[in-house]
Amino acid sequence: MKKSLFLLIAICILTSAAAAFAQQQAPRLTTVTEERYRLQPGDVLEVQYRYSPEFNQTVTVQPDGYVSLEIGGDLKVAGLTIEQTRQAILRKASVRLQDPVATLVLKEFQKPYFVVSGEVNTPGKIEMREKVTALQAIMLAGGMKETAKSSQVVVFRRINSDTAEVRVLNLKSIRRTSDLENDLTLQPGDMVYVPRDKLSKLERFMKLASVAAFMARF
Repeated sequence: MKKSLFLLIAICILTSAAAAFAQQQAPRLTTVTEERYRLQPGDVLEVQYRYSPEFNQTVTVQPDGYVSLEIGGDLKVAGLTIEQTRQAILRKASVRLQDPVATLVLKEFQKPYFVVSGEVNTPGKIEMREKVTALQAIMLAGGMKETAKSSQVVVFRRINSDTAEVRVLNLKSIRRTSDLENDLTLQPGDMVYVPRDKLSKLERFMKLASVAAFMARF
């Protein structure tokens, strides 16, 4: 009995250690799980009040994430779900209306995309129609130029309104060994940058303003 128990404990320890080792080896960024669509600049909403239709309006989410409401003024909605936005609008409207009831209709929205830039043949914004890895994204952008530093491909992933997470991938090693498990699956909004020269050490997290400044240097 003791021998069986000892064997069971040993198996559990080895399984946990193997899982931890695999997690350390595989490149991964923080995964932001979003079950519902979250608003972003450029989205168009129709606000409909059941008992006060004179205040109905169509609004566009501005680049700073705000919309301008007939009742309540400016409201930041970028990053919110439709229901969260509806509740926020009702709180604003309740200052002037008694027990307001509103419906929100998403009329236009930004299709998911990723961006590939740097030493690729066709840099730009690419619509994300299915799951795609960093290496596949580069292939969709026409592949790397001969001047590309494929051992230091950088992926920037926005995690909130002002911060991005950074990951450096050695795609040269992946292409040479066909170790596709160490490739990175992209998320909407990710930016893949293929440099020409060797990069200095990058912090794991960067301000979005710093990311823009980084990109402007190359």
